[in-house]
Amino acid sequence: MARTGSNNIQAKLVLLGDMGTGKTSLVLRFVKGQFLEFQESTIGAAFFTQVLSLNEATIKFDIWDTAGQERYHSLAPMYYRGAAAAVVVYDITSMDSFQRAKKWVIELQRQGNPNLIMFLVGNKVDLQEKRKVGIEEGEQYAKENGMVFLETSAKTTQNVNELFYEIAKRLANKAPSRPIGMKLHRRPQETGRRMFCCS
Repeated sequence: MARTGSNNIQAKLVLLGDMGTGKTSLVLRFVKGQFLEFQESTIGAAFFTQVLSLNEATIKFDIWDTAGQERYHSLAPMYYRGAAAAVVVYDITSMDSFQRAKKWVIELQRQGNPNLIMFLVGNKVDLQEKRKVGIEEGEQYAKENGMVFLETSAKTTQNVNELFYEIAKRLANKAPSRPIGMKLHRRPQETGRRMFCCS
């Protein structure tokens, strides 16, 4: 995460989770305002950018939407390394995807940025009649692991914008108010004798 101007923050955001949980659909709904009933599986990862303006700051998201297939798992650290925020997504109609989400959380806790802002998202709440993972289960797991919990529907847009605005607010509050690094000062020219390394 970096402040690019007085109130501009550029932040890397990564979405992780099982195949078919709706990660790409959430990002497309947020970035382009669109939803495709049949979304092709992501290969490797997809990259998107989106800018959000808050009262506190303007956040430019660099969003990495990772593939959920097991064969791409070894590539994931490349995408979450250096991320300021991570969204771990599961499908509320699949207990397997919830169990897999827990494994992603453990991996992020072990190998991710120690200051990582993490969200646990139960997607597809438009499919209530097929629900296999209760709201309480998601909330409890998120609470135990210091995460923010939300349930969303990329199809109906429920909580999609709220998810990204909440991430942006947390990033704005966490970002240093001034750029960090070294401050270099020019010394006034000294008069008299100068020393040289190799005369």
